[in-house]
Amino acid sequence: MFSKLHKASLLAVLLFVTLLPKAGAQVKPTPAAERMKGLEQRKILAQRSTYNSTAFRNIGPTVMSGRVVDLEVNAADPTEFYVAYATGGLWYSNNNGQSFTPLFDSLDVMTIGDIAVDWKTGAIWVGTGEVNSSRSTYAGLGVYKSNDKGKTWQYLGLPESHHIGKIQLHPTNPDIAWVAVMGHLYSPNKERGIYHTTDGGKTWKHTLAIDENTGVVELEINPQNPSELYAAAWYRTRSAWNFEEGGATSGIYKTVDGGATWTLLTKPGSGFPAGAHVGRIGLAVYPKNGQIVYAIVDNQQARPDTAKKDTAKYVLNDFKNLTAAQFAALNTAKIDTFLKQVGLLNRYNGATIKAGVATGRWKPTVLYDHLNVNDGFQGTPIGAEVYRSEDGGKSWRKTNTKALNLYSTFGYYFGKIYVSPANDQKVVITGISIEYSTDGGKTFTEMADDNVHADHHAVWINPARDSHIFSGNDGGLNISYDDGKNWFKANTPPLGQFYTVTVDNARPYNVYGGLQDNGVWWGPSTYRFGTAWHQSGNYPYKSIAGGDGMQVQVDTTDNQTVYTGSQFGAYARINKMESRSRKSVRPVHQLGEAPLRFNWQTPILLSKHNPQVFYIGANRLYRSFNRGDSLSPLSADLTGGKREGDVPFGTLTTIAESPLRFGLLYTGSDDGRIQVSKDAGFSWTQVGNAMAGKKAASAQLPQGLWVSRVVASRFSEPRVYASLNGYRNDDFKPYLFVSEDHGATWQQLGTDLPTESINVVREDPWNENVLYVGTDGGLYVSTDRGKTFMMWNAGLPRSIPVHDIAIQEREREIVLGTHGRSLYVAKLPAAAGAK
Repeated sequence: MFSKLHKASLLAVLLFVTLLPKAGAQVKPTPAAERMKGLEQRKILAQRSTYNSTAFRNIGPTVMSGRVVDLEVNAADPTEFYVAYATGGLWYSNNNGQSFTPLFDSLDVMTIGDIAVDWKTGAIWVGTGEVNSSRSTYAGLGVYKSNDKGKTWQYLGLPESHHIGKIQLHPTNPDIAWVAVMGHLYSPNKERGIYHTTDGGKTWKHTLAIDENTGVVELEINPQNPSELYAAAWYRTRSAWNFEEGGATSGIYKTVDGGATWTLLTKPGSGFPAGAHVGRIGLAVYPKNGQIVYAIVDNQQARPDTAKKDTAKYVLNDFKNLTAAQFAALNTAKIDTFLKQVGLLNRYNGATIKAGVATGRWKPTVLYDHLNVNDGFQGTPIGAEVYRSEDGGKSWRKTNTKALNLYSTFGYYFGKIYVSPANDQKVVITGISIEYSTDGGKTFTEMADDNVHADHHAVWINPARDSHIFSGNDGGLNISYDDGKNWFKANTPPLGQFYTVTVDNARPYNVYGGLQDNGVWWGPSTYRFGTAWHQSGNYPYKSIAGGDGMQVQVDTTDNQTVYTGSQFGAYARINKMESRSRKSVRPVHQLGEAPLRFNWQTPILLSKHNPQVFYIGANRLYRSFNRGDSLSPLSADLTGGKREGDVPFGTLTTIAESPLRFGLLYTGSDDGRIQVSKDAGFSWTQVGNAMAGKKAASAQLPQGLWVSRVVASRFSEPRVYASLNGYRNDDFKPYLFVSEDHGATWQQLGTDLPTESINVVREDPWNENVLYVGTDGGLYVSTDRGKTFMMWNAGLPRSIPVHDIAIQEREREIVLGTHGRSLYVAKLPAAAGAK
């Protein structure tokens, strides 16, 4: 007789196998019903757990924090407020940010798009799923509500919303609310637009629907007349290789009947931009006069090139589309000047290149081809523009008299505007910087100090004292009382968004990791939160790299030599105690070769056989025998090739080397290819799909999925594990496989895992039957080599993205790098360490 748990597990397995995409089939988004069933499976795996008798402990860090997406402050007492984080949950403070209490940790979703608070009743509404459309923007499950200040929660539906831009509450009727839904990030869906409830969220009406690629990112209300609302529609599509930041269906809509009907305001002739270049729009209504409306728009139209060309110098486009005769006619000295400017004169000179083109060694376009590298930040759009209407949106005029260098090429990540509740001439706009105007948007002044992180997403302005301002950004929460002349940080919660984690072998051992937009940090595994360091000025964690922090490898022979860096392969070898001294370990393509393509999180690896051996993956795999001082390619392109778009694609995402045999190497790519070399990189074989041969064709892996991890076993030389990730297709099913023959054939594992994308799989160092899997929803453990799993979440929030896992073998401890709640550590239970 099966128990209820066993029956439920069997049903989950059968459902997973049925829904597994066949090789060559198009990857489809996961239906909401399937995601909701996954929540029930989470409960089963938690009930089954024998590991939850051992609890995780958070080891920080805290000072750098993570991305804030929304703020709600009590205007009657601004020391009381709520802060929502992209992947860190909802937090409450009633002492002006000196301390915080988490309110969302008991729920099955952690990612938040927007919150709304009814300060009269204490009700909190949470729209899950961040709306900023970044690489680490996670889909939510809909809307939640608490009527007791976050003690208990009820689910209000809208599961296909995925990403919610705004919740607006009626100022006097607590049962009326509107929700702005952006919809899926990586796939079209019809459930986008505006939803309206008149019964506190029990039922919803879909009152504004534009099309399957156009959602609503912003929603503002006229508090003097709550039947008037303004909605910002945004056309945007995203794939793993391309982002459409705007489109003709972007625009501003208005309702005068509480959302029953909507009218497009921004038609041609309105004074507001219209057409294919209109990107994300932010809105603000002046509370004292609802006819005054501000908008900020990301204008994707190319910025006019008004710079006077220096004819004494060449620029990159001068080398585009040249014939051999045209190249021969170029000025050699000017070529040398250009080569010096781009850092190539130490490798090449004008005379050598001209000779190579003349003999046919290189194409006449060789310099353009060499330097035309897609780094994911291409183009020169106009970017942010501010508009004002004084007639309720019927007509608009542009206010800023000078270009606003607020967005660079990624205006989709920001797009908010705020007007002082007391002064319609005072306006705050957010982007990479935070700026304010006191003349109705004509001119703007930057207001961030040197202790304020860049990339601002949420602002609150005190209606009683509009110099008192909150700013939520990629570095947490800042508060100012003097219009941004001075700020203090309110960053006590451990809310870092870690991409990666690793450990050294010091005593006590240190933990290292790269964070979203907060660089790379390292600190002691014994860290416990406290404020004593304020007195000494010596924070236990230290920063060793900036930008978006990426992978880290540590040479444990000295515990000082660290390989790390930032996005798109900008890596260096660093002595962590002398971090200003660094040696680049980024491979460079040769003249005449196609430019290398680097993943956002470029994979690196130090060999377990010899720490002098260093690997780094672009679209080709490179190796160094001298700690990165020189690098040699081990392969041709190991991906399916370049794909046109504004995001680098066709890149390696993971590297593995067998701990049992030097030279047995594996790579995985963003386009779903797994390659193996059994001869130290001399030859490569693609495995797991029809192209790998007849034998593999009968045991194919799902195709077209991001390879999140390949792990070569330490117990059996031909054994290898692979996890695939469908996040970039809005496919959230868990794909976990094992091969016992170097990838020739594969067996599916983890068929009872819930519907959550897998980021990492690790073997236990001592027991080959124990596997650890980190997903976008948490940590899971198997004690039967992947046949069945249990949840291990004692001491963790109920749901948290686990991006990476490290194991410190001497201390027998496991470390989790979470994308939202920093780092956690726990002792491995005896079962894991059994020999």
